[in-house]
Amino acid sequence: MSGGSIPRLVIAAPSSGAGKTTVATGLMAAFAESGLVVSPHKVGPDYIDPGYHSLATGRPGRNLDAYLCGPDRIAPLFLHGAAGADLAVVEGVMGLFDGASGMGELSSTAHVAKLLRAPVVLVVDASSQSRSVAALVHGFASWDPEVRLAGVILNKVGSDRHEELLREAMDSSGVPVLGALRRDGRAGTPSRHLGLVPVAERRAEAVESVSELAARVRAGCDLPALLALARTVPELPDAPWDPAAEAAPAAGTTAAAAPSDKPLIAVAGGAAFTFSYAEHAELLTAAGAEVAPLDPLRDEQLPPGSQGLVIGGGFPEMYAPDLSANAPLRTAVAALAASGAPVSAECAGLLYLSRSLDGKPMCGVLPAEARMTERLTLGYREAVALRDNALAAAGTRVRGHEFHRTVLEPGAGADPAWGLTHPERRVEGFVSGGVHASYLHVHWAAEPSLAGRLVASAARSAPAGSAAR
Repeated sequence: MSGGSIPRLVIAAPSSGAGKTTVATGLMAAFAESGLVVSPHKVGPDYIDPGYHSLATGRPGRNLDAYLCGPDRIAPLFLHGAAGADLAVVEGVMGLFDGASGMGELSSTAHVAKLLRAPVVLVVDASSQSRSVAALVHGFASWDPEVRLAGVILNKVGSDRHEELLREAMDSSGVPVLGALRRDGRAGTPSRHLGLVPVAERRAEAVESVSELAARVRAGCDLPALLALARTVPELPDAPWDPAAEAAPAAGTTAAAAPSDKPLIAVAGGAAFTFSYAEHAELLTAAGAEVAPLDPLRDEQLPPGSQGLVIGGGFPEMYAPDLSANAPLRTAVAALAASGAPVSAECAGLLYLSRSLDGKPMCGVLPAEARMTERLTLGYREAVALRDNALAAAGTRVRGHEFHRTVLEPGAGADPAWGLTHPERRVEGFVSGGVHASYLHVHWAAEPSLAGRLVASAARSAPAGSAAR
């Protein structure tokens, strides 16, 4: 089987809350437990669901976001992530046809399914309907003839009689029922203000939840039929995305570090910083860096010889006391930033670099104070780099997203990280020395020069702890 014909399914729903994550994660785990190599994917920018997908399959959960990365990169990124897999399961986002606001189908589950030439299985919340389920499915199946809605999984079914009525109604729809799951709260995954609680914060309980989801899906779904459906896909003509080729410097750009340089770049993780795309570390490595993990909740020093630092998103507000109590690491991060070494921080990383978060001292790299609020800031953004910095050359245009319930005062420094151009115009974030800190989450696969520029800057920096600092 060639890479372009990897068996694949897209798990969608009419709306959020129907049970996509339950079914998709359960399918991933059930197929993986049967001995298949399963590649997990998530439509959209979400970082949390891929953590459960990774737990279910033992492979990195990867995002497929046509807004952040562009439609042309979706199939290549999919083929890269699914290399060597027997089956790929793609969990959708929101309702099947819900895309980026005001941009039609862009970045919707339907859009990604078409780009992947993959059949769609619709997860329907059947808890308050019987015959009407057939009308609902008929509407979704006929809305866009380019979307192949090939099956339905009925979720939250109340009883044997309820299931019988639902199946009778679906008999005339032309769309086969490939599973029925009963209402069951035993495998629930706890939520927070931004969605599910990340796996890193509840790993033991998450393992148990994923195992229970696999058991429910195995009992309620026709796995052989679903696998047979996944194998009906056509060949994808695209070449897999290649981080080594992407990280190669283009004419006129800052060259990536030579392999012999191997600057060491620490990448924050652990329970407080769980938001990261797998392709970022791959691009850093391809650009010539040695990537070392860092857990700011546990590690009191940066990895020895660090010449750069990447701090992604997460939930630092849940761990502000513990992050603050780790004074040795806060001091080390401040010293690295003061040395001029590149420090790239997104959202949670931005808060960690501030003076304080909810009154708890942070690293003090940025002249700003952060606090939690009730207001959710969420949405796609377009931005441009206003000046040369360690991450982006002036004029670099990116698409990103914001996803937080915190505010930073002030919200931008004398040299902002980005000038936002859509859907509103404002400046945002901080550039100071080698520091680039912003609320904006950016997928580096869409702009690989970010990784190459960061690594090249790190190669020019003195290692942390050296006399040259």
